[in-house]
Amino acid sequence: MSNRALLEVIALDVEDAVAAQAGGADRLELVTDMAADGLTPPRETFAAIRAAVDIPLRVMLRKADGFAAGDAGQLAVLLAEARALRAEGADEFVLGFLNPDGSPDLEAVEAVVAELDGCRWTFHRAIDRAADRDGLRKALAELPGLDTFLTAGSAAGVDEGLPVLLAEAARRGEPGYGARMLVGGGLTLGHLAVLRGAGIDAFHIGGAARPAGWGRPVSAGAVADWRAALA
Repeated sequence: MSNRALLEVIALDVEDAVAAQAGGADRLELVTDMAADGLTPPRETFAAIRAAVDIPLRVMLRKADGFAAGDAGQLAVLLAEARALRAEGADEFVLGFLNPDGSPDLEAVEAVVAELDGCRWTFHRAIDRAADRDGLRKALAELPGLDTFLTAGSAAGVDEGLPVLLAEAARRGEPGYGARMLVGGGLTLGHLAVLRGAGIDAFHIGGAARPAGWGRPVSAGAVADWRAALA
């Protein structure tokens, strides 16, 4: 069994997706509008990327900047988009909603998960804004399909969150800690040795795959550097 770590790369379009796969990405997170930290892409974008690459795709389900699901009308729109993406063939997703007090918005999360019909999904960096990370993990633990938490350990990024990441990695297998930890958010190559040493085996990059900035596409070479570092 290989101990090769998983490398997930944010893709906005077909050009990004092709470059990320060429560089050795294992999976893509599909989003639009990084100015809002990543929203749900159009189903046409998903379909085009699905046709262009053969690695797994996780599609963001999020309609507005921030971590609130919105009102009933906004949630209904998101549920309709989830159904449309499922009909287009999407079978892995990324989501996460908080109430204003920082607790998980279980009503919204459960409504979206019901539409996913058992598909695998990541609870994203909303966990880094949660009032109680441990409580959030335990509240979500039994939801169908949840297999990953994307986290930097802190809203400020991996530099600040490293102690939290290491502490949570040490709790692997406890209630609420069965899902895989996918580390991303200000992640650098310099963080990898200590994270790998703690047994963390999944990493998520966005800006790090774009040395020329978000206005330019993913660099296959930059992704290859990460893939080599994680070999």
